[in-house]
Amino acid sequence: MSSKADHPLLFASPEEGGRGAIPIRRVDAQNWPGVRAGLGPLAGAFLKASGFRPKPGAIGLVPAPDGSIEEVLFGAGEEDEPFAAGKLANSLPAGTYRLDGDWPDRKAAGLAWLLAAYRFDLYRERPPCEARLLAPAGVDAGEIERIAEAVALGRDLVNTPANDLGPDELEAAARGLAARHGAACEVVAGEALLAAGLPMIHAVGAASPRAPRLIDIRWGESSAPKVTIVGKGVCFDTGGLDIKPSSSMLLMKKDMGGAAAALALAAIVMGEGLRVRLRVLIPAVENSISGAAFRPGDVLRSRKGLTVEIGNTDAEGRLVLADALALADEEAPELIVDFATLTGAARVALGPDLPPVYGEDDELVEEMVRLGLAVDDPVWRMPLWPRYRKMVEGKIADLTNAPAGGFGGSITAALFLRRFVTAAKAHLHFDIYAWNPSARPARPEGGEVQGARAVHAMLKARYG
Repeated sequence: MSSKADHPLLFASPEEGGRGAIPIRRVDAQNWPGVRAGLGPLAGAFLKASGFRPKPGAIGLVPAPDGSIEEVLFGAGEEDEPFAAGKLANSLPAGTYRLDGDWPDRKAAGLAWLLAAYRFDLYRERPPCEARLLAPAGVDAGEIERIAEAVALGRDLVNTPANDLGPDELEAAARGLAARHGAACEVVAGEALLAAGLPMIHAVGAASPRAPRLIDIRWGESSAPKVTIVGKGVCFDTGGLDIKPSSSMLLMKKDMGGAAAALALAAIVMGEGLRVRLRVLIPAVENSISGAAFRPGDVLRSRKGLTVEIGNTDAEGRLVLADALALADEEAPELIVDFATLTGAARVALGPDLPPVYGEDDELVEEMVRLGLAVDDPVWRMPLWPRYRKMVEGKIADLTNAPAGGFGGSITAALFLRRFVTAAKAHLHFDIYAWNPSARPARPEGGEVQGARAVHAMLKARYG
């Protein structure tokens, strides 16, 4: 499997293309009369003939007397998406461009360009994006490139089908990332999970010939604040013995989207050199079907000692996360963040674009919502509603993994996970979708990294 992190990005250095870069000017209903008045007769007539209007997303190519492109006009509105400029990367002809004039967020525009240029071409060739953007003035181009590379890595992982990305390959991707940043990486796999006290990770993955495992990455100074990221790495989810219908299985290659988000966030943190002691834990499994599969009605004992009654084998993600969260919690870190493609209920509540975030630290959760909006990686707070705690209690065990009735499914899943974090100073849980159902500017259809850029913004504000 290749990674877009290995491909050149589309920023041009000032020395490389600054002098001849074609300017892109943002126009709207307010400044359009002045812009139009300043155009030459030829350019004005051409734009009029081509039907250009300063509507959001409209692109006008202003010709020079010799027939080349003199400048580009980009229509904007009062409530533009921050990543609206991503449309330019795939709409403009080959060449080098630069942002000119008034752009409310040059950093967002530059990042949108790079995110829009992403291609997943592991199985078929796709025309590359040939429009290059000069790194916007006044922004940290290196940071934007690191973020774009990390998102590309995560998208590649989610987009790769399970025949080419199982626990082995997910481990290889994690080891490769660790090696690039001088981090330590240890893996406990197969029957060794039982001796290591990770019985639920073992149980969920036992039915597959591809051994389950826990991937453990450590980076940073031991004296720095401890931040631990946990990512659900279910590389394919059949539903187990409670098998999914075929229509629900089609996208289950993305059930490791939490692991992809965790690795993407780790790539940004390590690349930026934030002063944290970072730990990344990924339970990597395939929830398959065989004689070794765990069954409805089984009772599993977790690492924390809590027993879990299996109400449905398709609620496996919270089981593997529970063992990983319990392990993370034993160090009592400053912060635990987990990412998981956990529930369909989250999509029913908030749709595919807006993942819920759960946490008990009001200030921290409010900060996450604010920063998510600021970097166009939106999340929305959902409640850890205490009256629903009884819904996750088992009949013959401490907990059930599948409360009856189906009400508040994302909330009850978060309450289940919360039982396994007791020592950490703060815990954030993101119930992500990890997929774009349709293309939007800077967000091509397919695998997506959700929540990681928002958490990076928070970590940078606290530990940068």
